[in-house]
Order: sequence, then structure tokens, then C-alpha cells
Amino acid sequence: MGSFSVWHWVIVLAVVLLLFGRGKIPELMGDVAKGIRSFKNGLSDETAGSAEKRTEAGSGE
Repeated sequence: MGSFSVWHWVIVLAVVLLLFGRGKIPELMGDVAKGIRSFKNGLSDETAGSAEKRTEAGSGE
């Protein structure tokens, strides 16, 4: 019950390819990449928005 051998990984890969097909995996990875990019853009927008708020608050003094 130790680690997986090469044959275990080959069988797992074959099952994944049978379930999802060759074209589906790149689509899934593209969707994951878009989600990560959107998340990063959201974080940068949030940090830029908080910097603007600090600037506006500082100029009111």
C-alpha cells in the first residue's frame, strides 16, 4: 500500500482521458487560467481602490 508505481499512474491517466476526452482537458485548464487571471485582476483592483481611498482621506486634512 506504499507509493504508486508507474503502472498505477498510466492507468489513472488512461481513465481520465477516457472520461474527459483529449479536447476537454485543455478547455478545463483554460477555464482555470481565466479564473486565476480574474482573481488576480480583482485583487489588483481592490488594492488600487484602497490606495485611492487613502489618498482621498489624506487630502481632506
